[in-house]
Formats: sequence, C-alpha cells, structure tokens
Amino acid sequence: MKRTKISILIKSDKPRDNVLIKGWIRTRRDSKGFSFIEVNDGSCLKNIQVVADNSLCNYEDIKKLATGSAVAIIGSLVASMGAGQKWEMRAETIEILSLAPDTYPLQKKRHSDEFLRTIAHLRPRTNKYGAVFRIRSELSYAIHKFFRDRGFKYIHSPILTGSDCEGAGELFKVTTLDLMNPPTKDGAVDYSLDFFGKEANLTVSGQLSAEMFALALGDVYTFGPTFRAENSNTRRHVAEFWMVEPEMAFCDLTGNMDLAEEMIKYLVAYLMEECLDDLELFAKFVDKGLMSTLGNVASSDYTRLSYEEAVEILSKSGEKFEFDIDFGKDLQSEHERYLTEHHFKNPVMVYDFPKNIKPFYMRLNDDNKTVAAMDVLVPKIGEIIGGSQREERLDVLETSINEMGLSKENYWWYLDSRRFGTVPHSGFGLGFERLLMLATGTTNIRDVIPFPRTPNSIEF
Repeated sequence: MKRTKISILIKSDKPRDNVLIKGWIRTRRDSKGFSFIEVNDGSCLKNIQVVADNSLCNYEDIKKLATGSAVAIIGSLVASMGAGQKWEMRAETIEILSLAPDTYPLQKKRHSDEFLRTIAHLRPRTNKYGAVFRIRSELSYAIHKFFRDRGFKYIHSPILTGSDCEGAGELFKVTTLDLMNPPTKDGAVDYSLDFFGKEANLTVSGQLSAEMFALALGDVYTFGPTFRAENSNTRRHVAEFWMVEPEMAFCDLTGNMDLAEEMIKYLVAYLMEECLDDLELFAKFVDKGLMSTLGNVASSDYTRLSYEEAVEILSKSGEKFEFDIDFGKDLQSEHERYLTEHHFKNPVMVYDFPKNIKPFYMRLNDDNKTVAAMDVLVPKIGEIIGGSQREERLDVLETSINEMGLSKENYWWYLDSRRFGTVPHSGFGLGFERLLMLATGTTNIRDVIPFPRTPNSIEF
C-alpha cells in the first residue's frame, strides 16, 4: 500500500478508506476506551489526529507511545468531531516503528533558538524549523523556475578555486600538504608540491565562472554554496552560505537593477502564495508585522538613488548611528535599515559606490572615483543583493587588478574574456539565507540554514 502524505489528506474534499500514513508522534492523550494521537510526517505544518480505540490488538503498546515515536497507521479518513480540524483518522492498525524514550529532548513546550542550535540534528522536527526548511525548499525551486522561465542557463561553478573573487583574502585554504611539516621554498610554504600545484581555496563566489559562460550563452546563473573565512560572530554571518548569482551579457547597470527588483518581488510573492500556512506561523510567533513587510517588498516600487545621495540623507537625518557615515565609507546595516524602514519605508537600491570599497571587477564610471555597483536593501535585513556592471575594458581591468595588489597571472583566463570578444555585461549576488530571514522574520542567519558553520563551531 502506498503511503499518503498528511499534506494531501488535510486538503481532501471527501472521506477516504484504507489510507496509510507514516510519521512521528507529536502528542498522545488517553480517554476512556480511546487514545487520541497527533501525527506529523513533515510534509506540512499541521498534524492529523488519529483515533485509536481499545479494540486494537496492540492497544496496550499504543498507550506507551511517547513524543518522537514513529508509527505506520492504516485507517479511514473521516469528518472530525473536534473543533479546529476538518478531518481525523480512525485507526484500523497501528504499527509501532520505534518508541522514543522519555529523554527525547523535544517535548511539547517552547524551546529557545539557542537551545535548538545545540541539537541542530533534531530541530527540523519542531514546528518552527520544519516550516523554515519547507520554505527553504520551495524558495530553491522558485529561484530555478524564475530563471528558467526567462531563458537563463544554470551553471555549476566550481567550489575549489585558485582565485579570490572579492579580493578580500578571507578564504579557506584547501591543501593535502602535511601541516606539521609542510615543504618550504624561500621561507614560505611551497604550494607547487600541493595537490593542484598552487594555492587552492574554497570559493567565495561563482561569479567569475558565471561571467565566462554569460559571454558564451548570454544569460546564466549559479546557485550553490560559498565560503568566507571571516571571523565574525554576528547574526548576519556564517562561514558557509548559499548564493544566487545571475550574469547577463549585453546588460548595463540599469538592466541589472531591473532584474534584481523583478526577482525579489517574484520570489516573495511566490512564497506568499505557496507557503502561506508556514509563513503564518512566523507571523504569529516570530514577527507580527511579517505579512505587511512581505507585501511591501512584493508590491512597492523600489527607490533608486546614488550612494552619494544616500550618504547625504543619512548625514542629515539627525539619527545617532553607531558607525559614522561619510563619502568613501561602506554602508552599515543600521544605515541600510534606516533608509528602508524610516526614510523611504520601502526597499531601496543604492548605486554608484566609491571604487575604493568595491572589488576589482566593477566597471569604473567616468568620474574615475565611483563604480557601476548597486546594492538592494530591504526592511528588517538591510543589504540582500550586491551587484554591478562588470568592467569589460581590458586596460581598465588590468589597472584595477594592479591597484588592488592582485596577481594578473592568477586571472589570465579572466583577462582573456576581455581580450577575445568582450561585451558589456552585469550581474549580482543574492544571499539566499538573507532572503530566508526576510521571508520568515528570523533575526539570526543560523536559524535558516540546516547546519550553520561559524567560528569555533562545526558540529554535526
């Protein structure tokens, strides 16, 4: 007999006989001659109530079922006599797959996020984290659908790389050398004897690879894990995270911003349509204003202004910021949230940033002091997208690489793309976990990724 998911049963339009479900016990209570069992199989937020009467041959064992126990139940779907639910199951057989002990850590009570991070292998079994990861799954699908519907090709960019896309040096090194006794040459580690014959790292971005394919296939995107060895223990940072990175040939900064706005609106609207039950859990227990925020992000026109204009607004705001703001300094989260939540009260796109705070590959503007970069800022989160028009002029790109102290030899292939058939092109990176934080009202990035990797923490 084929198992039926509870998400299907609770949407049923009529009673059903001979139904098989499998799942985990959330609660069980006994009444005279009956046990009422709440079962969940992870397919949706809602449980289904199963009524087991004392005529079942293993009824005494059924009364031993505790939270976390696993069962397989065959029965009939019937109209429920209880309030708050349309259907319940009348059990005909209950097979006990496993009995959870009294020490099962997820009892029927509220647990703190801090505690649940210590048992990240079990937290998907809670209502909140089950909802988070169902939303994460749906959002992943929506991203692929968004790009496929617009003719983009999906590129699998490498995780191992010999280059630093951001030029910040916050890289995890990958080596097979004996760390207790590495080979040296001229006083430094001799990476020519390493596995790849040179230094290798985990990638911080798939962008450079995506550019190569955009200059052949037109519109492409990558969607995969990226890594940053930034020793930061904030609510917004983890060492391993996922990035969505589209890259478009024959596209300038304006076209880049158009796509970014279209994508964010599409993804948020998709979740509000497809994941409403799970979103409402967060609107009830995590962020009372969540649905209003998401509606604003999905439907409002995004304000566009230059970095210089943004700095002027912040400087004249009268607000007491922790970090000073002046031309040439990067915007901090508090600045970004002020613009979106207080000044404009909608998402904001800031463009034309000073070149000294941006990576080498961004296109230099005619003023020779700013680059064609853009950030998308949203309420509650701040920056959710960073992107730019890429520098397609070979001589300007070589100068930028030199000014940032990078090695042109390491980027010979990247320079070739400008040497052989260069065109204007642009792209951006969307922080997938930050979008999930926006979607759920969650304030800590550790709570929207299955097994967070942070400084001094690589459990599970």
